[in-house]
Amino acid sequence: MSKWVKAVALSENDGKSVASFLKKKKILSRFGTPRDIISDGGSHFCNKVFSAILAKYRVKQHKVATLYHPQTSGQVEVSNREFITILAKIVNANRKD
Repeated sequence: MSKWVKAVALSENDGKSVASFLKKKKILSRFGTPRDIISDGGSHFCNKVFSAILAKYRVKQHKVATLYHPQTSGQVEVSNREFITILAKIVNANRKD
């Protein structure tokens, strides 16, 4: 399992945008299809568009992490923390947006 992270700013936070990102960046075809995908259960991961992408690439199971058990998404939380640290270093501290 890889701990490589791919991040991109999206104008919308919905299933269509996530599916478009996965297709355009060829995430699933470039790095191989995972057996399972674990998500936080957000509406951008739990919808018909995202389910169709998973079916197309034959992802066997989409697991939804339990809300009050952050250890399930431990690696994601570590990656998010590192990402926030990097952003804080490159964005001007006085910037309001």
